[in-house]
Amino acid sequence: QAAQKASGNRMSHLTYAEAMVIGLIQGVTELFPVSSLGHSVLIPALVGGSWAQDLSVSRPESPYLAFIVGLHVATAAALIIYFRHDWARIVTGFVSSLRDRTIATAEQKLAWMIVLATIPVGLAGLALEHTFRVVFSKPVPTALFLAVNGVILLAGERARRRSGEHGAAQQPAMAAPATPQRAMTAAGYPAQSPGRYPASPLSGLRQQPVEQSADSPETAEDGRLAGMGFGKAIVIGAVQVFALLPGISRDGMVTVTGMFRGLSREDAVRYSFLLSTPVILAAGVLKIPDLFGPLGAGIHGQVLAGSLLSGLAAYFSVRFLVRYFSKARSLVPFAIYCLIAGLGSLAWFAIR
Repeated sequence: QAAQKASGNRMSHLTYAEAMVIGLIQGVTELFPVSSLGHSVLIPALVGGSWAQDLSVSRPESPYLAFIVGLHVATAAALIIYFRHDWARIVTGFVSSLRDRTIATAEQKLAWMIVLATIPVGLAGLALEHTFRVVFSKPVPTALFLAVNGVILLAGERARRRSGEHGAAQQPAMAAPATPQRAMTAAGYPAQSPGRYPASPLSGLRQQPVEQSADSPETAEDGRLAGMGFGKAIVIGAVQVFALLPGISRDGMVTVTGMFRGLSREDAVRYSFLLSTPVILAAGVLKIPDLFGPLGAGIHGQVLAGSLLSGLAAYFSVRFLVRYFSKARSLVPFAIYCLIAGLGSLAWFAIR
């Protein structure tokens, strides 16, 4: 307790300028495929001095973690606000699915896909987050993982280009199925067995061919994601576990895996943002007691300032990224950044 109190006293010297800088960086890097945790480790280490001493996420009971709690909640709030119409449809679909015990619309299926795809990273986070943070959240391994993240992004772009972007999964839109057979295929059921649905994680619910409307672009987007099926959705969601390693981006892993599994880049990015929202929010909410406990003593004002800027940065970041990828732009610039930042940090730590 004495050590925690001392740590809390040191953290109380975090200035508003430092809190605002960290908040801005967190808001941007949480959504750009460049790893916010990696930047939370590397930036204090590169700056050195009191930053390296006080802003350490690898210490078992670091007050810096209480500060990051507010940033996570603000980032999740920004995502919810930006995708508020999407979440309204998804939540409505989830509630109606429970009420009617059926999966008949794209929104209902997408809601269950998000729930199921979040379970692996939720369980892994509860079991491994502390160990991974204490063991791996140090400057040298973090810089190495950030460079690896860049290689992963390049591999995803190379695979997409080799596919030629002319497959059915890469089409910018899918028309509403014209026949029951095509409707079942769009819902993720095998085309060769109409009327017979495979075993599902939701065996208690009555699955039906997913209804889609060609009149609504939003519904078309939901329909394309729902067309993945539960198996692909869970596999794509499970790769978020790798983001427990500092330097590996959650959104980058989901986007690249989604592209490997047949999604267009735009749909893969949107799915990554939808999956990120409950994970980021849960990570913040579960740690709120730290913010109002001894670890958060003396920094509530700084948390508020940093969180405000983090939320604003996250909102404008997701707005920029959605428009950026809607124009079929590449992950390569982010990959190059990760390689330069990661390898450059490794070189700096080696010569310092």
